[in-house]
Amino acid sequence: MHCISNSRDMGSLSGRICSCTICPLSISRKNAVPGEGPVDATIMLVGEAPGRDEDQLGRPFAGRAGAVLSRSLEAAGIDRQALFITNVVKCRPPENRRPLASEIQACLPYLHRQMELVQPRIVCLLGNVPCNALLGCEGVTKMRGRLYQDRYFVTFHPAAVLRNRNLEMLLISDFRQIASL
Repeated sequence: MHCISNSRDMGSLSGRICSCTICPLSISRKNAVPGEGPVDATIMLVGEAPGRDEDQLGRPFAGRAGAVLSRSLEAAGIDRQALFITNVVKCRPPENRRPLASEIQACLPYLHRQMELVQPRIVCLLGNVPCNALLGCEGVTKMRGRLYQDRYFVTFHPAAVLRNRNLEMLLISDFRQIASL
């Protein structure tokens, strides 16, 4: 019964996200990207914001960074379909710029509600934007590979691997560590 209620609540929340007009990002988006995955997932991945492909499809991590994510999860023995995957900001910032503080603040209640509904054991923060939004700090390179507040695990954003292939093994290693938790 608990999962059915959460599924209904998540569907309602996703509908609110898709029709949101709180910040100016709603004007330029094609699709809001509420996130996807099982409502009873034990692991939640939180990225920065949708990119061009995600905006087109309305799905998180659907582009090149998504391919890196899927490959890295598979190498670590984690089934992507078992995870709840979302972003701090639910609409694409113009030209894939970093989300503004006001845009993050507008979307943060949606992310907090998703976390309440899913109640994941681990929330994996992919990059500086989610790290700053949920922990108030930056510095993924120094913070990665550790659990904070007994819940938050910090690692690189898969897009960072596209810029520096040397990070891929570290990302896979971090995902293996998450799997062992």
